[in-house]
Amino acid sequence: MTRYPVLEIFGPTIQGEGMVAGRKTMFIRTAGCDYSCSWCDSAFTWDGSAKEEIKMLTASEIMTRLHAIGQDQFDHVTISGGNPALLKDLDQLIQLLQQNQLEVAIETQGTRWQSWFLLIDDLTLSPKPPSSGMKTDWNKLDTIINHLRDNNRLAHTSLKIVVFDDQDFQYAETVHQRYPDLLFYIQVGNPDLMETEVPQLAKLLLEKYQWLINKTIKSTKLNKVRVLPQLHTLIWGNKRGV
Repeated sequence: MTRYPVLEIFGPTIQGEGMVAGRKTMFIRTAGCDYSCSWCDSAFTWDGSAKEEIKMLTASEIMTRLHAIGQDQFDHVTISGGNPALLKDLDQLIQLLQQNQLEVAIETQGTRWQSWFLLIDDLTLSPKPPSSGMKTDWNKLDTIINHLRDNNRLAHTSLKIVVFDDQDFQYAETVHQRYPDLLFYIQVGNPDLMETEVPQLAKLLLEKYQWLINKTIKSTKLNKVRVLPQLHTLIWGNKRGV
């Protein structure tokens, strides 16, 4: 029986990012990532600092914990990380969730194809911009998107780029032009992961959001695009597990 490396299960809360921003959801956070982004807001999933918190759980054990925590107050589950696309047999969990009338969302940076992508209700591909320190493998991302296109899954798929600076913005333009038929979101990144005061962080993020909106308005390459803040950081700041 497959067991998954789970760091935390929490909710119900709202999804703060991407195609389902504002959606009431439960979160399952898995451990492990093939990236090490410079500004990662969940580095504890891959840097070893939370290794003692990892629990190897079966799909049924995860379902039991979801209902114990969320009771009957949810019908949507977000599987996050790290990078959940590292888990080859995640289809067992996804199918169990859907058998219980739960919709499933996942976000991944688009470095690994998994056949269970075809099962996901809300699939967000979030390749990382230059400020992350990571380099996009365009061939891998092309392959993933082509598989989704060939299986008529683009209606369940979107692209999301986090933008911190001008170079990231140019990267977002490049991504959108490369895949113009996908729903496309750009979002303000959180530049201060150490700030503990929510009002101070919210002020900074709203200023960056205004900057991003102004740049998008002036762009001729980003017309069919949605510009988002990070909703959860505006409400809870850098607090974990919300």
